[in-house]
Amino acid sequence: MKGLTQPPDPRPKTPRLQAPPGAVDSHIHLFGPEADWPFHPDTQYRAAEASPELAMAQNAVLGLSHSVVVSPGGYGRDYRYLEGVLTRHPDYFRGIIVPPDDFALGEARRLDALGVRGVRFLAGARGKHLAPILPDVAKTVHEVGWHVQFYGHAGDIVEAGPQLLALPNTIVLDHFGAVDSTLGVDQPAFRAVLRMLDTGRVWVKLSGPMRCGHTGPPYAEMIPFARALAAHAPERLVWGSDWPHVNMDGRVMPNDGALLDLLLDWVPDAQTRNRILVDNPRALYGFLP
Repeated sequence: MKGLTQPPDPRPKTPRLQAPPGAVDSHIHLFGPEADWPFHPDTQYRAAEASPELAMAQNAVLGLSHSVVVSPGGYGRDYRYLEGVLTRHPDYFRGIIVPPDDFALGEARRLDALGVRGVRFLAGARGKHLAPILPDVAKTVHEVGWHVQFYGHAGDIVEAGPQLLALPNTIVLDHFGAVDSTLGVDQPAFRAVLRMLDTGRVWVKLSGPMRCGHTGPPYAEMIPFARALAAHAPERLVWGSDWPHVNMDGRVMPNDGALLDLLLDWVPDAQTRNRILVDNPRALYGFLP
């Protein structure tokens, strides 16, 4: 059995960035006790408990008001833990699920009432127990206004982009579009992300800088990517911490206060930064005013 992945830094520092009221962390994962919520047998990791209460306590330190919970790959397509979180905290969290192939409209409507706002599709390299791009599911969830969130791998957005744009949904790209930071902003994958933004239907998460390369904090190589995105489509960017940062074994674990402070370099203009933290995610995920 796999050992537990490295835990997050338990002492988030108070960031220099003062988040405006209503700010949202648009990408976290939550885990229950493994005895109650076992991991999928094909998972690439196991994680210690990361409860909604821990997430809310961290947000209090960071000055954030809400989080979007992405059902983690460790649970495969089982989103029952997320469902319980949304039931207990209906105003604080929104959710994204990894759907089964036969996901039905009635189930989408039921989960929509709880606060689910999208489905996550993943590149095959992320695990065969997860959901690839499923056009029929995308069409089903479009009926309730959900978007499709996509986590690619190794710059495969070049090939996946046309498949995603063929769907009727709004598209949200995880972690800078999963580009390789070592290849720079002129790489084909990042140019593909910018072209997708030009359609007006695509959003990008300024999240997971550690997923785009193998350097440690402060991930300075991501500054040109973030600034290019902020110049290109500031109205369709959101920020996420990716807490609790699974699969970081053997690497430096970032402090979440320092991660939020990266926005000071990524998006120097305060008005644009506040839009990314507040207005954009509240519109995308349907948080109440």
